[in-house]
Amino acid sequence: MSWTRYVALGDSFTEGLGDPDPLAPGGWRGWADRVAEALARHTTDLTYANLAIRGKLLGEIVAEQLPEALALRPDLVSLAGGGNDLLRAGVDVDDIGALLDEAVGRLRADDIEVIMFTGADPVESPVIRRLRGRIAAYNDYVHEIAAARGAHVVDLWSMPILSDWRMWGPDRLHMSPAGHRRVALAVLETLGLPVAEATWRQPLPPLPELRRSARLLREMRWARTYLAPWVMRRLRGQSSGDGLTAKRPALTPLSVR
Repeated sequence: MSWTRYVALGDSFTEGLGDPDPLAPGGWRGWADRVAEALARHTTDLTYANLAIRGKLLGEIVAEQLPEALALRPDLVSLAGGGNDLLRAGVDVDDIGALLDEAVGRLRADDIEVIMFTGADPVESPVIRRLRGRIAAYNDYVHEIAAARGAHVVDLWSMPILSDWRMWGPDRLHMSPAGHRRVALAVLETLGLPVAEATWRQPLPPLPELRRSARLLREMRWARTYLAPWVMRRLRGQSSGDGLTAKRPALTPLSVR
């Protein structure tokens, strides 16, 4: 392993929402912090920056975070974006695919190794599964760009463990600590690093089946607590990341846990 300057770009997924940690900047750990900690175990001089901010569209990531990342002169960059775009009505998947290709091209032109991500399969989600075809089309772009540009792909779509709701937080949009841990292991495996937890892909024991009335009550609570506020922000043109700054804006060493 030769990486010493790792920069993470993206939205809430990379910021680490759903994986609370009072010791982490901003109060969130997440898969990217976990990956950086693992990389730091393999080298004595790793530095790490995380420029991701929740709610960002891919265009904002490319316009705002990418120039900052290039200025840091990293040798490894993770770029995860497009999820917020795909949730919006009228999105053109071809447009965000072209934008992703441009971003990866700029990074690879500087000989930076790039980690990309597909979207996870939303087949178990009563709401987001309606966007399954759109997400699959975007995933095709991710694979094509990675093959053409020489980038790594972490294929979340092909991880059946992510269909278990225990891998996700109560809002169903952000991963739980268990989900972030498994994504971190998938990243390390994709990079060719040894992963000690060989069973991380295996499914968890099944949960008891809920009665229909209990499932309906659960859906109603989710809609009231999480879906309605999200819709209201969209109608008002607001983002959950408005006014926020990156939790790790500069390349710095980090302590290994």
